Amino acid sequence: MILVFFMKFNNSKAVKHLGESTIIHLIEEMVLEKTNKPLLHDDAFFLEISPSIAPTSQLELVLSLNTDMLVATTDVPTQMSYPQIGFKSVLMNISDLIVKGVKPKAVIISLGLPADLMSDDLTALVEGIIDCCVKYDVDYIGGDVNETKELVINPTVLGWQEQNKILYRKGMNKGDILATNGKFGLTGVGFDILLNKGSYEQLLGPFNKSIQSVLNPRVGLEALVLSSKHLATATIDSSDGLSKSLRELMISNPGLGFEINFDHNLYEEETKAYSSDVDVALEDLVFSGGEEFIHLFTIRPEDFEEAKKTVQISGGVLYKIGKVIDDPEIYILSDTKKYPLSANGYEHFTPK
Repeated sequence: MILVFFMKFNNSKAVKHLGESTIIHLIEEMVLEKTNKPLLHDDAFFLEISPSIAPTSQLELVLSLNTDMLVATTDVPTQMSYPQIGFKSVLMNISDLIVKGVKPKAVIISLGLPADLMSDDLTALVEGIIDCCVKYDVDYIGGDVNETKELVINPTVLGWQEQNKILYRKGMNKGDILATNGKFGLTGVGFDILLNKGSYEQLLGPFNKSIQSVLNPRVGLEALVLSSKHLATATIDSSDGLSKSLRELMISNPGLGFEINFDHNLYEEETKAYSSDVDVALEDLVFSGGEEFIHLFTIRPEDFEEAKKTVQISGGVLYKIGKVIDDPEIYILSDTKKYPLSANGYEHFTPK
């Protein structure tokens, strides 16, 4: 159906020759074709809270929303394809809901499209968006389209959860174990190759996992498991980098800090190999990489084994990387050394 739709234009055309109504019609057709769910034509979007989710009025359901804008110049390496861009734009938003223990239910997406964007590139972009929605069982219920100087994708993801199952940043305590559902450093390597090394084909073999972590990121569902069993005291998504994420947890929990074990549970061996081969500091790759979509959890010591086992049964993984301390600092434990962390994560509007 989509191929027939575009045959009317003979060849791919710039979106400025299509018009807003045609673009919206294209998106509607693609959503219907890939999900069998038609978009609603109305002034607002409506999402039914199923009775099976709230069987009694005694459940206190909380609506959870997140919006995180993807801008081409700051978030997209030139090597990313349009399907990868579309997929990532949704993924970076659902990650922030999942880490709170909230299953994403639906997404509304505002698209800012450059006038010279070609229609086949738009099709590929929307394919990626819908593919991510399908993979994580999220309904694409509508959005907006406008003309912008560069590509901008602004999803708003929403879901709901019982009040007492939401995992906030605040709540960790001294002695809690710090755990993650992934190892760090791959995106630090991937971005260093993609942004600074020009052609990356020669490095694709030994560092392919790192490159794919940037081009094709994925999100684990461990937080949903921990939420259902009340096994985490605090959580945060690490997409701004491990260092910044740890400091954000400290802001939400004054007087507390972390001791981090700098070992194989924390970073990938591929990261260590790249650090040695290219002479890039391993600490920088691990703590300042960003865009990893790895989730950080603090877990009571007495609950950790149960948490680990429960997550493994569901097909997930937990790595113990440190603990919470009653000192508002981040310390690195490496062999016999202990020293404060100096690396920072990514922030917009910082001097280059």
